Amino acid sequence: MTKKFPILPDQVPSRGTQLSRTIFKNLFLAQGWRFEGEFPNLPKAVAIISPHTSNYDGLYAFLALLGLGLNVTIFGKDTLFKTPFKGFFEWIGVIPVERNSTHGLTQQIVNIINTHDKIWIAIAPEGTRKTAQSIKSGFYHIAHGAQIPIIMFAFDYDHKVIRCLGILHPSDNYEHDLEQILNTYKGKFSPKIAERLAIPLQKIWQKDIEK
Repeated sequence: MTKKFPILPDQVPSRGTQLSRTIFKNLFLAQGWRFEGEFPNLPKAVAIISPHTSNYDGLYAFLALLGLGLNVTIFGKDTLFKTPFKGFFEWIGVIPVERNSTHGLTQQIVNIINTHDKIWIAIAPEGTRKTAQSIKSGFYHIAHGAQIPIIMFAFDYDHKVIRCLGILHPSDNYEHDLEQILNTYKGKFSPKIAERLAIPLQKIWQKDIEK
């Protein structure tokens, strides 16, 4: 790994060419941003990134992903693929799911994961750019159901850093594991728009500020 930007490990699902990776890597670094942390060499994972308070989150994440050459999968409503933007959604890695399916959304996603040798699922656990009252548990149940690890990434706008914070293997205790996740994020993130920060993240971020 370089000082500012990692090299994608060989087991991780990849996309793009050396040229496209160089272009987007340089665009990412040109914004004054950098990447910190060891990038896990895992073929399957649920990747979460927080905090999510602005459209800029998507921009920087998108540049970083394409700069890495990381191929991530995002799940979206099947109705999105009945619009003129179907080709775009397919290109960025969106897979359609039926939200009203009798089999349940989580099980649909777990079944899709099980058909792949390599797949990273990308999820913003707050589920919204607005102030979320809680962290949604969907990412956790997907990882637990598919028996794959959760990889934690964080935006730090104060220092212009995207951090890889490590891996968590889900147990059967969501509340306990969520506390571990929040403890891992503590002191390692800062939002673009503070007033939109999810309440659980507000609590640990405010404690950092008070120190």
